[in-house]
Amino acid sequence: MPTLNWIGKATVEKHHKEVPFRLLEPMAELSCGVADSGNLIVQGDNLHALKALLPRYAGQVKCIYIDPPYNTGNEGWVYNDNVNSPEIRKWLGQVVGKEGETLDRHDRWLCMMYPRLLMLKQFMHDEGMIFVSIADDEVHHLRILLDEIFGANNRVASFVWRTDGNFDNQAKVKVCHEYVLCYARNISKLPHPKVIDPSTEEGSKLFNKHIRNTIVKNGPKNPVSSVFLPRGFPADFEEDEIQVKSNWPKYNSSIKVNNGKLIEGVEAESGWSSKNLLLKFIETDFKPVIDTKGQKTRFVVTSTGAIESIKERENASHVISVLSGVGSTQSQSATLKEMGFEFSFPKPVDLISYLISIHPDKELIVLDSFAGSGSTAESTLRQNAIDGGSRRFILIEMDENIAQNITRDRVSKIINGYSTHKGTKIQGLNTGFQFNKLSAEPLFNAEGPIRSDVTFEQLAEFVWFMETGTGLNESILNSHKKHNSPYLGQYKDRAIFLLYNGILKDKTDIGGNVLNNRSLEVLEAGLANFVGPKVVYGARSRFDKTKLAKLGITFHQLPYELAVKTWF
Repeated sequence: MPTLNWIGKATVEKHHKEVPFRLLEPMAELSCGVADSGNLIVQGDNLHALKALLPRYAGQVKCIYIDPPYNTGNEGWVYNDNVNSPEIRKWLGQVVGKEGETLDRHDRWLCMMYPRLLMLKQFMHDEGMIFVSIADDEVHHLRILLDEIFGANNRVASFVWRTDGNFDNQAKVKVCHEYVLCYARNISKLPHPKVIDPSTEEGSKLFNKHIRNTIVKNGPKNPVSSVFLPRGFPADFEEDEIQVKSNWPKYNSSIKVNNGKLIEGVEAESGWSSKNLLLKFIETDFKPVIDTKGQKTRFVVTSTGAIESIKERENASHVISVLSGVGSTQSQSATLKEMGFEFSFPKPVDLISYLISIHPDKELIVLDSFAGSGSTAESTLRQNAIDGGSRRFILIEMDENIAQNITRDRVSKIINGYSTHKGTKIQGLNTGFQFNKLSAEPLFNAEGPIRSDVTFEQLAEFVWFMETGTGLNESILNSHKKHNSPYLGQYKDRAIFLLYNGILKDKTDIGGNVLNNRSLEVLEAGLANFVGPKVVYGARSRFDKTKLAKLGITFHQLPYELAVKTWF
């Protein structure tokens, strides 16, 4: 397979391994709402933040959306990764784009993106997918880079987003589109999506579920046939007509109703291809209709009040790779301005909501490591409100001012509700998030020992990740807080334990941090029926190798044997 080479690639290919593990430090005063919502906002360099989150979420994220810098040559973003290479130190310490249209800005952009994409891959569940927004400046480089990291066979789609006016008026050719490249962790295990064209899907810009409050005067531009409901239909009137309109006026017709009951049907020449199904749809109080061929006809209501039919086979679906009707940066900027924020080129909520909805899992984690204004958080919460999902978001924003005064404040308003500058009251979504900063010092001191203020739960996450390459389940961490158990759980054929920080109520040399007869009894008591191998991390072991082999125990001394394994 062809690969991409650039100046500095050899240095950054393993740079993620040199990034130290840091701790997440919750900031209660910057958090919002429900404390255990599972939503996170992390302020800090996204490479370091991803490394800090990895022990908890490795292999657990099913949806990633990122909107990295487009590298147009006119941007003012800085990513200094302190890579130990003269040419990288020279380039990455500067503002990318400072030199304008020079070739080396592409090298620097690739040096920034490579370790971050490699890190993001480790978060992905086997059923996970990643969406990356990009424009013409780097789309060709990004596609080859994603092919190399995720595999060309895991390329799902290259979405073209019609940006509804986001084009340069000075250009000879008006470019009114951008791209969203989508890749899977393992495309053979990716569930079949259950969404349709975003221009008509429920929850999209064109959908309006408040049928009874809509009056329609003019038909929509796109559908061949549309049905229009009068105000209050079907319960609040005695007799009225449902108009059936077509793009071709000669096919216009109507359905007469009385007290919500059909009294006159559509004429054959109306041009409505699903006439009989439409009538049944009305008679059965607007429930999906299955025809004799096993096809389901769904009807959605657009923002104009029109009902449009969508016929699909049971359990079948499709995704359109050309995205339209899902907002623009101009419309999102205007919305943010009404909320009291100024932010350049924010991604529209409708776009990200649609991308999130492509994955059928409604309980997944959505990760965004280039959070910006926080559109991904709002999209996640809005999509939950639309389809009853319980998705959670994790946002990472490097800039402290943006993270606290835009990202955090915007998501807080979405949760708590707010009034626009025009006085319109927007209802809140009643959830919450935890705001975190990265610890100034890494998990390990410069000399090697574990920092003295590291808790059992924090080290447990790290131990589990280094032993298994996966994130530690949150329910296991909660059980430690309640029961003070050294048992972390079973992974494949082995049970894993951590003797640390007085978990057995004793920090003495013969106490809870040392594997001895007393701690062995505790370890074995909770696993009476377990006959597989055991892995124990602790300060010391009182048993020699022969004894450990008879007990079926592999012992790792803290901290020296903690960072031996690497999973990527």
